[in-house]
Amino acid sequence: MYYFDFDMPTKILFGPGKLNELHKKKLPGRKALIATSNGSSTKKYGYLERVEKELDQAGVDHLLFDEVRPNPTRDNVMDGAAMMRENDCDFIVALGGGSVMDCSKCIALMAANDGDLWDYSFSAKGGKKRAENDALPIVAITTSAGTGSEADAGAVISDDVMNEKTAIFFPSMFPTISVVDSDLMMTVPPRLTAYQGMDAFFHASETVINKNVHPMAEMFALKTIEYVAKYLPHAVKDGSDKEARAYMALANTFAAYYMMCTSGHRIEHTMGSFHPELVHGAGLIETSHAYYDFLAERKACEEQMMKMAKAMGVKEPKSGKDFVSALDKLIEDAGCADLKMSDEGITAEELELYPAKLREVLGGDITADPITLSDEDYLTIYKNAYK
Repeated sequence: MYYFDFDMPTKILFGPGKLNELHKKKLPGRKALIATSNGSSTKKYGYLERVEKELDQAGVDHLLFDEVRPNPTRDNVMDGAAMMRENDCDFIVALGGGSVMDCSKCIALMAANDGDLWDYSFSAKGGKKRAENDALPIVAITTSAGTGSEADAGAVISDDVMNEKTAIFFPSMFPTISVVDSDLMMTVPPRLTAYQGMDAFFHASETVINKNVHPMAEMFALKTIEYVAKYLPHAVKDGSDKEARAYMALANTFAAYYMMCTSGHRIEHTMGSFHPELVHGAGLIETSHAYYDFLAERKACEEQMMKMAKAMGVKEPKSGKDFVSALDKLIEDAGCADLKMSDEGITAEELELYPAKLREVLGGDITADPITLSDEDYLTIYKNAYK
């Protein structure tokens, strides 16, 4: 018998061109803070102008916060929250990839609550407080296919001083409306397309091997794995491939509908807590073979790994190793076989610090791994991944 809760309060507008319908929807306020990255892409490709036009047509006032970092920080969040308060904004529009959406959710939380963001973090150094007030409403417009942050209530934020990279999660952080328009993803460079797509893949693969997985979660996860394996190499090779982009957008959203991450994500979050500039998807790719091969060697989740191998097109998988081989091929086909932890500035010596830190950072349930992993096991995985 299986038991689970499924709550998807977010209205999702999915499909190419769906951004054009935003002004027709009932937006959750009268004045919006538009949050974007500190890069230039949303302006360069006209996405910001299109969003501003949609808000104008809806009769909504707006102003711009274009300071979100690639790995958003506590200070980043608090600056945005102060801007919302000072300008009397009553909702936020997140325009960008996962970092922008994560930062925006926390901005919306802190615009409605006192104190500092880390007061509400459940990390080792966090205050572990419950938010007294709901986050202000959030409209999420994703320009990438990877994090699935437009469909969930979680956010990942860093603190560079404390070397923590933690998940912040409150039910009120579910976006009110999300736009998943693959036309906005056509300009993502090949390498970032690969990083983002593999992030979605690992959301799904960790869900499938999670010891608490149930049919609802597995259904979304296996379909995600199928779509990423089939379409990510095409999206990387030809960013203008509309079909590949649309299916990657769908995979991204499916993965977020029921995300049950294991320690695979914590392994990367630990690296990111020491190296804030590490791109999340890149870190996941760099450690993935070692993580899944460790489990396959111990036959920890053979049936689940073979299900994933089948979803990736392996006709008659015989063991978990077939999934590991299919994963290696997908990483190669996505142009990421050359990634090295050492290229990120990670040293072999610092790996010794990682297992203890892994038990402090958040992002993935280490108690849900198919087998219990010790600090020695985690160190073995890090060492096997290192090159």
